[in-house]
Amino acid sequence: MYVSDLALNDFRSYREVVLALEPGVTAFVGQNGQGKTNLVESVAYLSTFSSHRVAADAALVRQGTGGAVVRAKIVHGDRPTLVELEIVAGKANRARLNRAPARTRDVLGVVRTVVFAPEDLELVKGDPGHRRRFLDELTVLITPRLSGVRSEYDKVLRQRGALLKSAGAARRRGGRVDLSTLDVWDGQLARAGAQLVTARAQLVRKLRPHVAAAYDQVSAGQGAARIDYRASIDVVDETPDLDAAELADDSAAGDAARGAVEAREEALLDTGAVTQRLLDAMGRLREREIERGVCLVGPHRDDLVLSLGTLPAKGYASHGESWSYALALRLASYEVLREDEASPWGRDGEPVLILDDVFAELDSRRRERLAGMVAHAQQVLITAAVPEDVPAALDGARFDVHGGEVTRA
Repeated sequence: MYVSDLALNDFRSYREVVLALEPGVTAFVGQNGQGKTNLVESVAYLSTFSSHRVAADAALVRQGTGGAVVRAKIVHGDRPTLVELEIVAGKANRARLNRAPARTRDVLGVVRTVVFAPEDLELVKGDPGHRRRFLDELTVLITPRLSGVRSEYDKVLRQRGALLKSAGAARRRGGRVDLSTLDVWDGQLARAGAQLVTARAQLVRKLRPHVAAAYDQVSAGQGAARIDYRASIDVVDETPDLDAAELADDSAAGDAARGAVEAREEALLDTGAVTQRLLDAMGRLREREIERGVCLVGPHRDDLVLSLGTLPAKGYASHGESWSYALALRLASYEVLREDEASPWGRDGEPVLILDDVFAELDSRRRERLAGMVAHAQQVLITAAVPEDVPAALDGARFDVHGGEVTRA
């Protein structure tokens, strides 16, 4: 799969830009603030409906305009597909496929990307939210219907949280608390949450060997990387009275043995069983949840545990090791998507690799190893401040970006 044409209207700094692209390596070169990252960000946005740089879509719309449009022609084998997405600040996106109106969820999966960016360091050093987002975005690329499940879960989570807060406030005032509605929200949260937990656990199993292999290559054998899914229901089951802070801060160092970890993961693959376990856990934690006014168990409190040898990567990995780990996670994502047999595009569904200002962050050894590992991809889009940041192994087409103007070099 590759992007053959890209057109932007009022996206970020661009009033209008039209580019013809081709398979292989394409580098966008320009100093910071010139608009090169905006170009690759637009391609990635078509893939996940989210930006790797900002949380709100409003920032993607050029200042002073009502909306932005991203159009791209995607080629799967010999089958071109025209995708168009209109981003309207404060409103739902509107989509078109091959010039016909389409539901936005029907666009998910047409474009597949894997983005490497400086922000990826947060996957290792940051809070669990970064790692949950990493899993969820990759899960949706593989199974687009889970986008709706994810949205439903977030909606129910907000509503249930609001009810817990109001119940806690009423109890503190000495008033009567009606918990019948809470039972309904518990059921909805458990059903949607179980689907997310199961999908994440399945994904972690697919990613694990690829993460280990990629880390070994990027780091030249300087350590053994392993990922494990840590579900909050497992923590609750192990320690019924565990404090909420402990639920969020559990790490690989506390796991007794790899066998026990894998047994817990195996149990997470049964959606029905996970649904019941979530319901049971919410029942056991109800008094504490009402007291604190927050939902203490569910996929929103789970984590992807990253280990190096017997130690958790977070807090123990050096800066270079953290970069190697972040790169390994993205490379593993690429391999999982490339091998996805359920993709409607088959072998033509290989994702576009996007390397956004990554090489400037790496030392020379990691830079060359990464270049060698991605050079075989069908399409690689790179941004760099200067031409020298692009390794020789990734020589290809180049565009100069200056003052919002994009010209073929």
